[in-house]
Amino acid sequence: MSAETIQSRREWLLSDRPASRLQARLGRAYVAWRRFSANRLALVGMLIIIALVLVAALADVLAPYSATVGDLKNARLLPPSAAHWFGTDDLGRDIYSRIVYGARWTLYVVILVAIIAAPIGLLVGTVAGYAGGWTDTILMRITDIFLAFPKLVLALAFVAALGPGIENAVLAIAITSWPPYARIARAETLTVRNSDYIKAVQLMGASPFRIVLRHIMPLCISSLIIRVTLDMAGIILTAAGLGFLGLGAQPPLPEWGAMIASGRRFILDQWWVAAAPGAAILIVSLGFNLLGDGLRDALDPRSGDQ
Repeated sequence: MSAETIQSRREWLLSDRPASRLQARLGRAYVAWRRFSANRLALVGMLIIIALVLVAALADVLAPYSATVGDLKNARLLPPSAAHWFGTDDLGRDIYSRIVYGARWTLYVVILVAIIAAPIGLLVGTVAGYAGGWTDTILMRITDIFLAFPKLVLALAFVAALGPGIENAVLAIAITSWPPYARIARAETLTVRNSDYIKAVQLMGASPFRIVLRHIMPLCISSLIIRVTLDMAGIILTAAGLGFLGLGAQPPLPEWGAMIASGRRFILDQWWVAAAPGAAILIVSLGFNLLGDGLRDALDPRSGDQ
């Protein structure tokens, strides 16, 4: 592709007067990508998350051993070696294989929590911000009640009521994760509720439901995406904390928090049993934080012109 063609396409994407909606959307996406790619740490975070997804998808190929069955007689608590890259645990299971399969459970938790919590927070926040009055007061006081408790403590209370298990842990984390999203959505709604754009839609006869669903919610999506991405590290740590306490994923599932819990008895002599899953949690959490920072710079409309 010639330099002239690349330059013409760039000018087409950056045009101040797009000829179609497609051109406008592509132009916004291009500007956002330029902002994102200028942040090298954000690219590192994106690569970490892409690697996590690939490891989870290709776990059957990448893991040389079973994640749940080990050689208790001959391979118990072996140090890292060529045969077992991260060593083995107290049941003779290969820790590297368990970490690889554990990537699936990590993605399972963060994706389900995002799918459950983000829409709830978006709906509550936009309805409260647009309706105002008693509706706003009641919904925000409920939100304040959830925000008054530390997330992990509240998740522990819900898991204790629901019972241990990965599904109940996901539900408990989702229940405790939606209030910040509601606050963000409400703040965004209050800034646009009285704008000329919304007034014009009201004059056209649109119902409040349609206004909230079709015109206000899309304006809150970018801020919500940023907050959800930044919260992924906290979600992973909460899930690991529940697993560490025995209230999340149950044995023999290769969940990273549960792996740390099983390795804490050997932390002084066989340090690799707990260190390997701990390092996995650290790297993935760092990746989500770096990615979230990059998305905030790229998607925030107040971050300046390119």
